[in-house]
Amino acid sequence: MMWILLTALIPILIYFYCIKYLYYWKNRNVQQDTILNVFVENFFMIFKRQSAANVAKQLQRAFPNEKCYGIMQFNTPVLVLKTPDIMKQFLIKDFDHFTDRRTMVPEDIDPLWGKNVFALKGHSWKNMRSSLSPSFTSSKIKWLFTLMKETTEKFVDYFKNQDEIVIKLEMKDVFMRFCNDVIANTIFGVEVDSLRDKDNTFFQMSKTAFDFKSFSKFVKLFGYMMSPTLYKILGMKVFDEDVNTFFRKVIDDSVKNREEKGIIRQDMIHILMEARKGIDSSEENNVIEATVDQTSGKLTKHFSNEDITAQALMFFFAGFETVSTIMSFMAYELAVNTEVQNLLREEIIETLTETGGKLTYDAIMKMKYMDMVVSESLRKWPPAIAVDRVSTNPYTIDPSSSNEKPIHLEKGTVVMIPILGIHHDPKLFPNPDRFDPERFNEENKRNIAPNSYMPFGLGPRGCMGTRYALLEIKVIFFYLLKEFEIVPVKETKIPIMLANSLFDISIEGGNWLGLKRLTS
Repeated sequence: MMWILLTALIPILIYFYCIKYLYYWKNRNVQQDTILNVFVENFFMIFKRQSAANVAKQLQRAFPNEKCYGIMQFNTPVLVLKTPDIMKQFLIKDFDHFTDRRTMVPEDIDPLWGKNVFALKGHSWKNMRSSLSPSFTSSKIKWLFTLMKETTEKFVDYFKNQDEIVIKLEMKDVFMRFCNDVIANTIFGVEVDSLRDKDNTFFQMSKTAFDFKSFSKFVKLFGYMMSPTLYKILGMKVFDEDVNTFFRKVIDDSVKNREEKGIIRQDMIHILMEARKGIDSSEENNVIEATVDQTSGKLTKHFSNEDITAQALMFFFAGFETVSTIMSFMAYELAVNTEVQNLLREEIIETLTETGGKLTYDAIMKMKYMDMVVSESLRKWPPAIAVDRVSTNPYTIDPSSSNEKPIHLEKGTVVMIPILGIHHDPKLFPNPDRFDPERFNEENKRNIAPNSYMPFGLGPRGCMGTRYALLEIKVIFFYLLKEFEIVPVKETKIPIMLANSLFDISIEGGNWLGLKRLTS
């Protein structure tokens, strides 16, 4: 009898957990891929048979006449947004309905992953973002510029002291080391030199923590999305225990040292330490919100050392992995587009002449061609391949023409914006595969469709570290191009062949380039 019941139950379970969802979007008046395409896409996702960049481009090319359409990521329905207008509607105009991101790893499974400002939801996110905002005001960034410049000068001096005329380097590794040193200094308050001490613990722990290309890390993240309950029972975390222990100790020791010795260092740790005391440390009167205790109605602070560690780790990830990726691709574009590199170097020389040979914060912020080159690098190779949001309430997309029907979204519906695909849409950016900084000159940038360029996201939940990242990119290329020409070498792949990875964009076989010493 039991076997008969099980035999009857299995098809029912398959229907409700698999087949039923394959028609989810069609039943809601939304265009949707065929069952075969859904299977193929998910198969390729599991076995990483294509690059994340190609996935994003395909998402944008599908259903070219629609402003949005539906896909299935296994048993999760996802609405893909395609046009600047509908992205503005979701990310800016009706942001209150889409404040949250999808939960990758719940806070109770891995606090260092789930407690960071990127993952937090609702009031917890608003509270933490408000507390972190003073770290990225223009006055704080200007102060951090001094630390960035010192680290950069030491970094470039290392190569100046080499004997080779052309120094062959794998650029992603080089820029990861640079970003490691800058962020260790400006966020953790720790000074390291990852060129001279290549195996320093800070760099090795950072590489271990943020290596999402490894099969084990991929399986973990995939498993969290599919069955968080099972992973919670097994006690599995994103960060390995030695990584957890190392970064917790760095923060604990730093906080203890500052409190005992009265040390004030204007960095993120200081901002969060002040926030949990209820002190507004912003020089620009940013109000730090507190959470409201639902029983007493009183404002409370909940920032523990674990909270501070979680924020520091997330900003470390953003600055270590994504910013080094941007730098790596920008170096490639300069190497194969020598006319762009020469124009940028001319502006660098002109700037140094105007400042008496010493770079200042105000001077680098006035460099128009530098800004154009960085903007085009971010257009072609955005740090966020795609972003998502989750509806916090039921939501209706009203029809924009008589041929359309309203689309009703349930609470908890996931929406996705394929940023890289949008940046490569020829209707928005003509000849998108061409590296052309002139897109962003004063005349041409007026023609860019509003809300179509979003390398750091859009709206209140966009990247709060944008100014920090832009400054870091500009400073390193200013000093590199002042001393060297970035050139292709024998191992350089022209054109680029992207690696098959679903978590980032990288070059198959590495991004090998040379630093050629300039002749005086």
